[in-house]
Amino acid sequence: MECKVGTIIYPLPDDSLIIEKEGKWRINLPEKYKEFIKKYNGGSPIKESFKCKDNMYAIDRFLCILKVTGEIEDDYYDIGVVRTQLEERIVFDENFVGTELLPIAVLFAGDFVCLDYRSNVEEPIVCVWNHEESSDLNPITDFISNSFEEFLNMLTD
Repeated sequence: MECKVGTIIYPLPDDSLIIEKEGKWRINLPEKYKEFIKKYNGGSPIKESFKCKDNMYAIDRFLCILKVTGEIEDDYYDIGVVRTQLEERIVFDENFVGTELLPIAVLFAGDFVCLDYRSNVEEPIVCVWNHEESSDLNPITDFISNSFEEFLNMLTD
């Protein structure tokens, strides 16, 4: 998978920032995702379309991992910032500590591609979070793939 020229958001995250975010979110990011984010942080893919449940979706851009300072105009594409904005709309149990759905890409029309940790905290699946059908403590998702690597392969065909 390749990104459009000029869409990657700098500075690229390093291992220490990724470890910090994993601790904050109480998850382990898939290794393939870590490799991806360290190379394509916030980028827009050249092949942006993929199919999910007989629907075609288009990625606007992947979200990024930044040390948010409020001084970078692209802070609003930071995963932590987006996660905070969505708050209870991507949470199933208000008493749960940690992350069940982690948004990783913005789709055209307001939906997000997410890593879904509900079934397996070690190997999250990839899903589309549907913003129009979701409500507080009731996120509606559609399965895309069994892994982040499998999802990336959908963007290279």
